[in-house]
Amino acid sequence: MDTQQRAEQIVEKMYEKDAFSQWLGIERLSVSPGECTLRMRIRPEMLNGFGIAHGAITYALADSALAFASNSQGRQAVSVETSISHTVPLHPDELIVAVAKEEHLSYKIGIYRIEVKKEEGDIVALFKGTVYRKDEEW
Repeated sequence: MDTQQRAEQIVEKMYEKDAFSQWLGIERLSVSPGECTLRMRIRPEMLNGFGIAHGAITYALADSALAFASNSQGRQAVSVETSISHTVPLHPDELIVAVAKEEHLSYKIGIYRIEVKKEEGDIVALFKGTVYRKDEEW
């Protein structure tokens, strides 16, 4: 099995057990070792008191992209530090895409940058995640 097939199998296995990502309606568009692209639609129950998407929604999408991208390398990885900057509000029925890319990978640490964009390409949030890579393989 090559690294691409292994990455796809790992993410499939993770997604099958990820009730939260499923509840969010996250779709997996692509995965490769160290990278992942996800998509989801903003639903009315995801809005805050201002009538825009709660910040936790874009955070959750980016966090799922981080999890899938970092684990796709073959070793189990868990986040140890994350941060997000929200740049524009999101409204019901808007489609957003998270693109996770690996910026650094060592034996124990991985660093990822995730851009969350509207379907048209406008950036709505920038997320940075650091993961700890356990010794356990998938």
